[in-house]
This record gives sequence, structure tokens and C-alpha cells, in this order.
Amino acid sequence: MIAQLTGKPLSHTPGVIILQVRGVGYKVSLPPSLSPKLLKQTQVTLYIYTHVRDDTLALYGFTSLEELQLFELIINISGIGPKIAISLIDKGVDAINSAVSQADVDFFTSIPRLGKKNAQKIIIELKPKLGDLQDLDLTDEAPETLETLDALISLGFTKKEARLALKNIDSQLPLEAKITQAIKNLGKK
Repeated sequence: MIAQLTGKPLSHTPGVIILQVRGVGYKVSLPPSLSPKLLKQTQVTLYIYTHVRDDTLALYGFTSLEELQLFELIINISGIGPKIAISLIDKGVDAINSAVSQADVDFFTSIPRLGKKNAQKIIIELKPKLGDLQDLDLTDEAPETLETLDALISLGFTKKEARLALKNIDSQLPLEAKITQAIKNLGKK
């Protein structure tokens, strides 16, 4: 198994680079924003994940061990493959950690081909591995709840604050009453 490569970057297409190591060119998939940056360097070291399937042998490269470890955690989640994982890593390790700790489903669904269910699965499975456990409410929201959330967010509350404020509010109340009660719950008038 290939774990690390050091060599000269020769060419790239978006998300892929040819890395020449002692006369051998290795095709390495990278986070898409990384490949143009590497071409400017005369020599690079990449930490490699070797992905083997029945019909494929692919190399995925990262500039830090932290990226590689997070990539490995993500692809071990059922339904998440290396192509989605590499696109996710392109967002940055800190951004992913923050999105997991805040249960930000929207962050994950911004990745092409990553739906809400898999985004929720990523959050649930990474949360204990990355620490900072919180209560998650991953139920599908009714249109009235989404409307109330949007109203609170437009008033300047974060999505997390708005969700917390709505947890203990009677769902049968009219929209204005929900907003008023949520503001009271947040201690802001």
C-alpha cells in the first residue's frame, strides 16, 4: 500500500495531478482547489490513501495527515465514497469539524451528490469521533417550522439559536406567536 509520495508535479486536470516520483508518474486525486497550487512547487510530499476495489486502484492525496485521517473517517461511513469525501475535504478540516459540531446539514448538502440523509449520517457518525457531542434534531421539518426558522434567522439569530428556541414551542401556534415565543425563549425582546 502506498502511504506517501514525494515528487515533482507534472500536470493536472481539476482534482487530479500527475506526480513524478523517480521516473514514475502517479495519478493522484486531490481536493479540487489543491491541484493548481501544487503545480507552482518543484517538489511536493503528499499523504496517500490507496483505494482498491474490484475494478479500480486509485490514489487520493493530501498535504496533511489531518486531512487524510478525516478522509478515512468519512469514507468509512456507509453510502459515502471517495469522490464525495474528497470534495468534502476541499471545504477544509476546520470547516468540517465546525459543521459537525453545529449539526449543520446545509454545509454538507452543498456538496454535489450529497443529500440530506447522507449529510445527517455524516454528522451522526463523525460527532462521537470528533468529540463535542450535542443534541441533534434531524427530523424533517414542517413548512411552518421552516417559515418560523427563516423569520428568526432574518431577525439576526443563528440557525442553531433559532432551532433551540423552537424546541419547546407549541407547533399549533400561529407564525407570529411562534416567533414572539422563540424570541422570549432566547431572552431577547
